[in-house]
Order: sequence, then structure tokens, then C-alpha cells
Amino acid sequence: MTLAFNPYQEIASTAARFVTSDGEVTTAIGNLILSRRSLPTAPLYLDYRPCVAIVLQGTKSVTLGEETIHYGVGDYLLTSIELPVTSRVTCASHDVPHLCFVLAIDLERLSSLMGRTDLPKVKDSSVCRRAIGANVATPELLDAATRLLRLLDRPEDIPVMAPLIEEEIFYRVLAGPDGCRLLSVASAESRSTRVARAVGWLRDNFHRPLRIEELAEVAGMSLSSFHHHFKSLTAMTPVQFQKKLRLHEARRLMLVDGLDVGSAGHRVGYQSPSQFSRDYSRFYGMSPLRDVSALLVGQTGAMRAGLSRADG
Repeated sequence: MTLAFNPYQEIASTAARFVTSDGEVTTAIGNLILSRRSLPTAPLYLDYRPCVAIVLQGTKSVTLGEETIHYGVGDYLLTSIELPVTSRVTCASHDVPHLCFVLAIDLERLSSLMGRTDLPKVKDSSVCRRAIGANVATPELLDAATRLLRLLDRPEDIPVMAPLIEEEIFYRVLAGPDGCRLLSVASAESRSTRVARAVGWLRDNFHRPLRIEELAEVAGMSLSSFHHHFKSLTAMTPVQFQKKLRLHEARRLMLVDGLDVGSAGHRVGYQSPSQFSRDYSRFYGMSPLRDVSALLVGQTGAMRAGLSRADG
């Protein structure tokens, strides 16, 4: 019997040598992180940074607003701006753990590449209306990712070769169906970049009362245009986005820093403890006290990791 060729076998086995236990490993290649999970996970509430994440084994889902993206072996997830998401590993085992190759987007290298390349024409920009999306990795993209991983066995080659291969990975994504999404990351006046400026401001000031006019001014957009493009990219209104940031940070403050419910709610900007508890219960499915108690008892280690900034 002839066994079918598995194009992901080499890259998966190479990655497995460098991430031998569950969690994320920062590699000698500064922009490259490898992730492993040996079991399906509960929903994790994370901040995804701009990156290209290729699934090497297992399957995963990510929810942005009310929309859920399912992706698995051979797919890559492209995130173009920082987003608060709900992430789950949906298929993994000790024998076949979920493995993921995550390359952070280096804007300097991306901009350099754009200056030397005839960019692909976007036939249908509607496919890139969200700031996150999944597509099938081409053989060329997979080959470049494999060669980048091989450099971990030749650390002396990393300073010269890693930047070149990273640019090739960005080029392969640019040439594919997600080209418009990646292109928007490096364009100073694109709607993604303008909304990203507003998102950055909102992250730094989420505890303050929200004034949409102020956010639109940060983005350099009219109020109506800002509303439209913000929801188009993030699948949320600015108010919903702020609420997610507040609840995510409040949960971290209670679980990691040990704040009580009232103090955590006030720290993130809630003036009413009862409103904080209602919003928290709607989002996490139980009251703040019950939720944090359950996490501390059953899933402290895994959820502590899940409360930090993360990649796809």
C-alpha cells in the first residue's frame, strides 16, 4: 500500500522539536512564535496581534464579534490589526497536538517589500472587509515557512536569511486572496491603518467615557465613515469593542492581580457595580465571582496564559 504524501509532515515535525510542551515558545527568530496544545481548550479571551498564523496540526476557531472562523491543517489566519477575540483549539490530542506557526507582521520589512514589488490587483475588496480572515496556504507559502523553521537548526544563518524568508512569506500572502488585507497594514492612509490608530487609542484609554467623535478625529475620518469602517473591520461597534476591552482587563485584574469585583470594575471604567456584573455575566456566562473562582480552582495555569496578549 502506498502512503499518501503529507506536505505538512516536515514542517510539523520540525516545529514539534522546538515546542515540546503546551504553550507558546519565542524562537531565536524574533518575529516567530510556535504554539502547541495537547487537548482542546475552553474559550480563551485574547488580544490577537497583526500576524500570519499557519496551522500545522489540529484545528482551531476564532470568534470576532458574532462571527466565527474555523481553520485547520494547511490554513493560515491573517490578522491585520489588534483585535479582542475568543479563541479555541477544537481538535488536539497528546499523540497529535495542535501546532501553529505564528509570524508577526514586521511593518518595516513589509514596507520595504512593497517598495520593490508590483502589488497584486485586488479584484474583490469585499473579501478583505474584516481585519482577520483564513485561507488555504499555497505550496509556495508552506515551502517558505518550512525554510524559515529550518533556520532554527542553523542559528548562524538567522541574521542574514530570516529577513529574506520573512519577506518571501509576506510576498506569498500578498499574491494570494488575502493580499488586500495585508496590503492595508502597510498603507499609511488605508482604512485599516486609520481604524488601527483609533483601536490603539481606545486600548490606552478604554477606562475613560467613550466619545465617538474623539475616536473619529484620531482616525482622521468623518463620523459616518468611521462608524462604517470600524464595524466593517472589527465586526463590532466602538462601544462593543470598548466593552470587550474593559471586561477582558477586569477579568485579568481579578485573576492575576487579585482585585475584588468592585475594584476591578471601577478600575476599568465602570461607575456602577451592578452594571459591571450584568455585562460580565452576559459576556462570560456567569457572575464575576463565580467565574474567577472556577478559573482559580480548575484552570488557573491555562487561563493565565490565555489572558495575556496573543497571536493567531
